[in-house]
Amino acid sequence: MNRDKIHPSWQKVLADEFQQPYFQQLEAFVDAQRQQHEVFPPEDLVFSALEHTPFDKVGVLLLGQDPYHDNRQAHGMCFSVQPGIKAPPSLVNIFKELATDLGCNRPNHGYLVPWADQGVLLLNTVLTVRAHEANSHKGRGWERFTDAIIGKVSDKPDPVVFILWGAPAQKKKKLIDTGRHVVIESAHPSPLSARNGFFGSKPFSRANAALSAAGKPVIDWQLPNL
Repeated sequence: MNRDKIHPSWQKVLADEFQQPYFQQLEAFVDAQRQQHEVFPPEDLVFSALEHTPFDKVGVLLLGQDPYHDNRQAHGMCFSVQPGIKAPPSLVNIFKELATDLGCNRPNHGYLVPWADQGVLLLNTVLTVRAHEANSHKGRGWERFTDAIIGKVSDKPDPVVFILWGAPAQKKKKLIDTGRHVVIESAHPSPLSARNGFFGSKPFSRANAALSAAGKPVIDWQLPNL
């Protein structure tokens, strides 16, 4: 796997993790999978979240699960798709909640990099997947790596807002120092669960209120059209 694009701040914070036997086994597994199968996202995009959002700048951590597994969707940031790709149903529901919560207009794309560049770490718990096979790289070591990332963010001295949608994300709450950080939980934006507590949960205004209370810059959640 190509780690060259990971921001230097993360390279430093995760240096010990990269040396662990489990991570080296994970790298070997993913490399072998790429030789035998189509794997998403492309190799140079696996660590996009750690490229665009430096460790020191993380103000919000939004946790996703498995990467999108259809063509050209996944690019290393949870819920985000590449420009020109139709927004998947969960992302459509995120945009609906953004509209009711903050009055944001729906953009003509689903590319969430402007959020990442403002300090929103768009982290999936698993960072690769075989094409068209959901959860195919689950349980291979990514979870240990991303748990370490969540733990490192929780160790930051300044308050961070953690947004946990759905039961799998909420299980990671045990990794977070809830005495120092703000955790926003609700149902997942998937069409299967969005009406059971995601719609109306106002995560974006709540995140900005928490950031403001901590004296940190708020996020401009309005995505510009491309």
